[in-house]
Amino acid sequence: MLKYGFGGKILRINLSEKEYKIEKFSSSWIKPLIGGRTANTKILYDELDFECNPLGEENILIFGIGPLTGSILPASAYFTVTAKSPLTGILGDSAAGGSFGPEMKQTGFDQIIITGKAKELLYLLIKDNEVEFHPSSNLASKTIIETTSYIRQKHKDYAIQVAAIGSAGEHQVFYSAIVSSGNRVNGRTGMGAVMGSKNLKAIAVRGSSPVEYANPVILKQESEKIQTAIMKHNEYTKRYNLGTTMLMNDLNSIGILPTNHFQEGVCKYIDEISGEKLASTYKVKNKSCFNCNLHCSRYYICDNKEAEGPEFETLCSFTSKIGSSNLPFALEMNLWLNQMGLDSISTSEVIAWIMECQERGLVQPEELEGLELKWGDTEKVREIVKKITFREGIGDKLANGARNLSLDFSEEAQKLVLHVKGLDVINGDPRGIKAYGLTYAIASRGGDHLRAEPFFELTNRKEEAKRRFGTEKAADRLSEEGKAALVVYSEKIALLTDSMTMCKNIGLCMDILNFENVSNLLNACSGLNYTPDYLQRIMKESIDLQQKLNEKFGITREDDTLPERFISETLKQGPTMGSTVNIEKMVDEYYKLHNWKS
Repeated sequence: MLKYGFGGKILRINLSEKEYKIEKFSSSWIKPLIGGRTANTKILYDELDFECNPLGEENILIFGIGPLTGSILPASAYFTVTAKSPLTGILGDSAAGGSFGPEMKQTGFDQIIITGKAKELLYLLIKDNEVEFHPSSNLASKTIIETTSYIRQKHKDYAIQVAAIGSAGEHQVFYSAIVSSGNRVNGRTGMGAVMGSKNLKAIAVRGSSPVEYANPVILKQESEKIQTAIMKHNEYTKRYNLGTTMLMNDLNSIGILPTNHFQEGVCKYIDEISGEKLASTYKVKNKSCFNCNLHCSRYYICDNKEAEGPEFETLCSFTSKIGSSNLPFALEMNLWLNQMGLDSISTSEVIAWIMECQERGLVQPEELEGLELKWGDTEKVREIVKKITFREGIGDKLANGARNLSLDFSEEAQKLVLHVKGLDVINGDPRGIKAYGLTYAIASRGGDHLRAEPFFELTNRKEEAKRRFGTEKAADRLSEEGKAALVVYSEKIALLTDSMTMCKNIGLCMDILNFENVSNLLNACSGLNYTPDYLQRIMKESIDLQQKLNEKFGITREDDTLPERFISETLKQGPTMGSTVNIEKMVDEYYKLHNWKS
């Protein structure tokens, strides 16, 4: 019987019948999974009908936390949502910080599994050992903050934490998001659409179940070591001041900032759209997730609009990627996307793809109901984002994602969609960061960096690279040597952060976590006797399980690749000029390290 670290319970909710049941799980089940993303993936693998319609009643929607969620460990606020993705048709999941995960922890439920479809729009209020079903037709088309405020006011409890969908999720936009804590976004793979397909407007959690730890003294000591490492990190001040928007200048300086849909890597107007410009002109204060000592989020006021953010991906997506130097417009879009519940990467990909295809004469306006988009045309972009949100007019087609939209056009146009396995790639050009390119290719949810986040290749720590990965070139961003070993290591640490649960920007990008200190943390938390070797083994087993799961969805070795642009086209200027990605070589090495069949 579980006594420490875990609630030890899974909550199953059948929306069709408005029923729920509570199951207990054993230490033998949870120990090799830890929790969070690993546990969610195991449940999906064991219980999903792989042929199901992602937007049908049969799909399973899972919210998961880990043993350290909401603990005194800094930055341990994350939770993961998992289902079959409507955008990609394969494994879908997305994580977010804020305060929802820690409050879910207090309910005593480590996983919440939702099936079926409600007959009308409703929200759930989950408390200790209790679920309430509340009709919510009055919340249709309400924003995230409006929905959150209504639920808190109705129940006269402002400590309630809410994860909700906006209009995009209600209209089942394939890349719609779930948003909690007002602005913390489970953005990728369309988990908001799955929630919308179930007529589920929101999940509210409010708990009072205490959490016991096996050795609180050791947990405190280990957590303090982590806190000190964060505070002493050489990037602490920069991350505090700019958050992830520091990447605008950082990526531009090495020639890999996506500009005009990855046709260029150097943005000439970077000073107008940088994180520094945002901080000096519009930022009014810092914000943070639950129990984080970095406070990397920012709150801004711009004209008559104020909001939290934006993160780098949104800032880049609605500036350089679409050829715009209009920073106030990007801040406006950040507010809209977060309150309507849209993934900024996939939203901007469909827009930037149309811009490039029309520039090249591959897509005509009359083929898109008269829609004509040119670089930097923010008025048209604003209009089309609203149409996507509500699936109005041509927005209905665009709401299905760039890859799906491209199928109505030529093969040349289809090749210009920058995706892997249906998921649009993030805003970092892999021609100048080869380990990231490998990560995009092999990521189990599609074109994504967070499955490994191999930030180490940007550190230039050559001696450390040789010690860890057998070659100094693992710390050379333009080299392909040693990158498979780096990704195999980094993906295990990334999975650990998603299982504990913790923020990757701190645990992985700042190189704070390793197998030794994680085993110490987990032992002090759970008392389940983890060792560094055991952690490496179970992370490998979970990565193998993700591979098997996607094989059931029809994914093969041939899908682990990159868009043709990154393989055969070179950038024409900047520090990454002339570079391409030999993705086949790196994927072959990666498969060999995993002992997978090519």
